[in-house]
Amino acid sequence: MKKVAIVTGARRGIGLAIAKKLLENGYLTVLCAVTPETEVTGLMEELNRIGEACYYSCDISNAADRERLLDTVLEKFGRIDLLVNNAGVACKVRLNILETTPESFERLMKINCEGTFFMCQGAANRMIACQKKSLPDYTPRIVNISSISAYTSSTSRGEYCISKAGISMVTQLFADELADYGIPVFEVRPGIIATDMTAVVHEKYEKMIAEGITPIRRFGQPEDVANCVLAASSGLLDFGTGTVLNADGGFHIRRL
Repeated sequence: MKKVAIVTGARRGIGLAIAKKLLENGYLTVLCAVTPETEVTGLMEELNRIGEACYYSCDISNAADRERLLDTVLEKFGRIDLLVNNAGVACKVRLNILETTPESFERLMKINCEGTFFMCQGAANRMIACQKKSLPDYTPRIVNISSISAYTSSTSRGEYCISKAGISMVTQLFADELADYGIPVFEVRPGIIATDMTAVVHEKYEKMIAEGITPIRRFGQPEDVANCVLAASSGLLDFGTGTVLNADGGFHIRRL
């Protein structure tokens, strides 16, 4: 029986790289995003040449969608071994914190932070139930994707920073609560990664990287984040539940 992984926000970028990495390593991988199933046929054909994959449309900010996704996966495959909470959005318009709107703030908090919290909750309760079934080789884990913005001030997108800081605390809370159940929870913090989200500020970041904002002077790639997820899912880090894995080229190092 294959281990089953769910990756949210998996249609492109970091989420897609994570899904591919898990497929390459033997997981039956469930991708989800808000895109309708009818629009990802070609992608799924490609992924099923790597391994066993399926796709469900899901808006993680919607409670009914979350429950439907988790119930469907459990009913179809009988287990959830790994949840990777990657889905998230950026500000539609970057505004200074003196100007940003309640609508923008609420949108980012609802998707990025609230969505992640309740995906953790829903998956955790189902994982605990699965543990009682004595499934073969069942060692469930949760990995949350946050950002260096969890601790780095960007006053032109403050709501994004706050939502990512929230994910850091969500990780700590669930790592604490689920330790008694033997379910490790990890956080991966991407840095400046070459994705659609950073494409609009590519030149700005390229200059900053060249000037040394990161010790490793290159853009991060989605696969760099995927490798951290694979490490967290391997079982080798389980005693370090709550650990943060930095996929940031060394950005987190304080330098003089």
